[in-house]
Amino acid sequence: MPPQLVDRAALILHRRRHRRDALFLHDEAVLEVQERLLAVNRQFTRPAIVTPFPEIWENLLPGAKIVTDDDLLDLGPGAHDLVIHAMALHWANDPVGQLVQCRRALKPDGFLMALALGGRTLHELRASLAEAEATLTGGLSPRVLPMGEIRDLGALLQRAGLALPVADGFTRIASYRDAFHLMADLRAMGETSALAARPRRFAPRRLLIGAASRYAESFGQPDGRIPATFEVICLSGWAPHESQQKPLRPGSAAHRLEDALKAARDAATKNSS
Repeated sequence: MPPQLVDRAALILHRRRHRRDALFLHDEAVLEVQERLLAVNRQFTRPAIVTPFPEIWENLLPGAKIVTDDDLLDLGPGAHDLVIHAMALHWANDPVGQLVQCRRALKPDGFLMALALGGRTLHELRASLAEAEATLTGGLSPRVLPMGEIRDLGALLQRAGLALPVADGFTRIASYRDAFHLMADLRAMGETSALAARPRRFAPRRLLIGAASRYAESFGQPDGRIPATFEVICLSGWAPHESQQKPLRPGSAAHRLEDALKAARDAATKNSS
């Protein structure tokens, strides 16, 4: 077995302690999915949703199969025309494997949408903790989950065998009284560190106080509060089907690019004379 990034037992324990009113990012993600499905303009009849919080997502698509984001997803091959991987991919030990399982669960020309936290999420907290710990101990510990950048996450779609891949996202900035208020909210979200290599002792109080001070100094707002950035990456793609658009084979173009550019230059010269 390869080394595990995430301690799944700890992650499950943290999620069980969540508060419904703290899951505002999931509420935002639900609205985002609704808008994007309207743009797809297709009627899906056999949807499935992968989520650790079924109470948030179970009403999105009536009749959808709800499955937890286990390493092995409870999805049958070719059983669905739509799979939504809802705000859990950033905690996967094998994100490519998760997407491959979702793709296999799609029938031909089925649609996958995956939402996950991206690399700019909590960048303020990461920097503040790193500076405080380096000052206090001269080293760094893995305290915040590393999250993928949009380009890297988008590349996973092709690796998973999905056609017509698209990767984009949106950012939400929340406001908190101080860093301790933010950390309490992360616990209520079930998003505190479950890294397998995380320190197993509570963070020293001096470290937390130092991080909170640096956070306020570096990112504090005029009203005395602090911002916290949450980046949500949206990935989408289709199970391959012969009806889908395909790129032309190299050398099969009817016209040369050089000829098209020459024609454009000639037209521009004529219009300017």
